[in-house]
Amino acid sequence: MDEAQTHYFDVQMKVSGYKHPYIDFKMPVWTPGSYLVREYARNVEAFTARTTKGGAAKSEKINKNTWRVYSNNSDEVEVSYRVYAFEISVRTPFLDASHGYIQPAAVFMFVKDLMNTPGTVTVKPYKNWNQLSTGLSQVGNNKFALKFPDYDVLVDSPIEIGTHKVLEFSVRNVPHRVAMYGEGNYDEKRLVADMKRIVEETVKIFDEIPYEHYTFIVHNLPAGGGGLEHLNSTTLQTGRWNYGTETGYKGFLGLVSHEFFHLYNIKRIRPKVLGPFDYENENYTTLLWVAEGVTSYYDDHLLLRANLVDADDYLNTATGNIGTIENAPGNKVQSVAESGFDAWIKYYRPNENSNNTTISYYTKGAVVGMLLDLEIMNSTQGKQSFDDVLRYLYQEYYKKQKRGFTEAEMQAAVEKVAGKKLDDFFQKHIYGVEQPDYNKYLGYVGLKLLNYSEGKNDAYLGAATSMSNGKLNVTSVMRGTAAYQYGLNVNDEIIAVDNYRVGENLNQFISNKKPGDKVAILINRGGILQTLDITLGKNPNASYGMQRVANASPQQEALLQKWLRLTEN
Repeated sequence: MDEAQTHYFDVQMKVSGYKHPYIDFKMPVWTPGSYLVREYARNVEAFTARTTKGGAAKSEKINKNTWRVYSNNSDEVEVSYRVYAFEISVRTPFLDASHGYIQPAAVFMFVKDLMNTPGTVTVKPYKNWNQLSTGLSQVGNNKFALKFPDYDVLVDSPIEIGTHKVLEFSVRNVPHRVAMYGEGNYDEKRLVADMKRIVEETVKIFDEIPYEHYTFIVHNLPAGGGGLEHLNSTTLQTGRWNYGTETGYKGFLGLVSHEFFHLYNIKRIRPKVLGPFDYENENYTTLLWVAEGVTSYYDDHLLLRANLVDADDYLNTATGNIGTIENAPGNKVQSVAESGFDAWIKYYRPNENSNNTTISYYTKGAVVGMLLDLEIMNSTQGKQSFDDVLRYLYQEYYKKQKRGFTEAEMQAAVEKVAGKKLDDFFQKHIYGVEQPDYNKYLGYVGLKLLNYSEGKNDAYLGAATSMSNGKLNVTSVMRGTAAYQYGLNVNDEIIAVDNYRVGENLNQFISNKKPGDKVAILINRGGILQTLDITLGKNPNASYGMQRVANASPQQEALLQKWLRLTEN
């Protein structure tokens, strides 16, 4: 990275002892944990090759991500190439004069036959950079020399290089490091203590730490956020001033909780098709509701277990998740299993109609994970929970069989712990789109779900809008609403309603109407003015809350105490 300000990593890759007429060097098209073909080869240039036999070797690109080097059975081949890295995300590499971040799938090529071969990476840092943080182990005492047992581990180990601060803590005598790139308004002592509590509570579930050291790479940025899990590390991105409010700080802790929990759930407990990976094609699974959704359930619940949020905070989050999915028309169209399978073409490529046709396997998965947890607790009188499902999957498939699980095996694991068949639940709520009877499951712990919108008769248009350059533009139209029925389109500019200019006051204008009222909406569509006569409907959105049932039974109260950690379990 000699010229970091130009955003180029210079990569040299040497292969020894692999004698063939030619060798194909390949760049992955995606990175595990982020289910979209990203075409990393688009940032590669200046590919050249040399052999020990004759110096420069002929090479040609034979498809979008493969460079063929005619090595003529040479004992050693070295290729060189450059990677442009100027997209700051957890899925892409980045380099500028302040730091370098290597997302390995986007920087390091592979040779198919050698993917199980160990190797080393030597990093030559820019100028005065003196820090390197990664999940890889170093060679000897040189922090810039790293070793890997196979290509999968290399891809699973992002590398942060620069002058960043490193915070440390230990859990069960295992070191955990936090690489903090960029300034932020965090309290070091509080942050380290709270991250440690999250790790401790997660480890309690499995009673085992399956790594020798763990690295959190944190990018403190002007804005944005996100995370990506890895085998014994994670990359987290957050706004540098988010730590200053309780909402922002707890949001970051939730991200920490989510990505750390992944080291068990998906990096070790995983759907069978997600490993070994095909780095050149989509890897389809209907089980992202487990990998991501159940993790989303646990990331919130672990904050509760760690006493970083209270029971009311947790229930508000759970209620919000229910509202999010039940108010999305796509929840009646796409099952949570389908949502995961189609992530490659839908989740990461949303458009203005996505809310009408898709559902998030994160949010829906968190909700069904919660309901299954409550079902297990009720069926076993509080002796078992979803923790036991995860422990079983960990022991049986990761440790004993050393593989991932299938759809049938996942359902069987839940049924084994619950002590009952759950075909009805899985068919209706995992593979189907039927609304769960929330009060049945919440009733197990003496709670009930209330819809505060019930009985209200508010008028509703059904179009989301935004102001841009003084114009009110339609950004989405909700299926089944008046806007949808009468043909209001995305990108229409709304000028007036009933001959009155509305601008940002559109919602206020509609709120003064009632269902069945007719309105004349003047729009600009592609430079043509036209009026749409629309009959307003009733607001279909629910506003949920939870409260305790009256006269809860001793079992309901005991399960509530256990679930919400109101007493020691």
